Amino acid sequence: MKKILSILLLIFLLTPSAFAFGGKKLDSAAFEGKGYAGTLPDLSKMYKSNEPAESTPQFETTKQFNSANEIKPVPRDNPAFVNIILKPGKTSEYVTDMNDVLSMFENILTSIENEEDVQKFSAKVYFLNKSIEYLENKYDGKPESQYISFKKVTEANTQCKSVMNLRTEAEKNKVYMAYSGNGAIYSENTINEQLGYLKTEIEQTIATIKDAEE
Repeated sequence: MKKILSILLLIFLLTPSAFAFGGKKLDSAAFEGKGYAGTLPDLSKMYKSNEPAESTPQFETTKQFNSANEIKPVPRDNPAFVNIILKPGKTSEYVTDMNDVLSMFENILTSIENEEDVQKFSAKVYFLNKSIEYLENKYDGKPESQYISFKKVTEANTQCKSVMNLRTEAEKNKVYMAYSGNGAIYSENTINEQLGYLKTEIEQTIATIKDAEE
């Protein structure tokens, strides 16, 4: 028996052709360079992909997003928006300049109410005029020069200068008033009348400046 098994084993090793399953001979040349020729298992059922799934945008299309009908109007009727967003900051350079001018107008108003003499009145108007001249040069050609508050202070300054000149001339010519037909121009009644007009103008100017800063 052992001899028979040895003979069969020898025959098997010396056979030149390969064997195949089911009795068919496999040709090795047909699978050359093609790797594994068997059937692979479906691995996709054995694990879950780690790649994130494609997300769907939560907003509508760009065309709809950019549509004028989709844009909400600016809340100009909302006091919070108007006061905080639209108005300039309280520390802006223009507001600072207006605050300086405001104090000068208040000083002139006090001078009129207290009936100060010509010298004190003229000194306060002089400093106001120099400040307004500086601001006119500073804001020449700029948007600030078109502000209502800016125009108001320049107009009031012009009236202050006119009354200052009137009082100064009256002080110089009061000795000759009785002998001149023009004495009525420098009379006390005329000066007081002009000071009354100026007082009203200054009060309106102060209110305009304060309104612009609120």
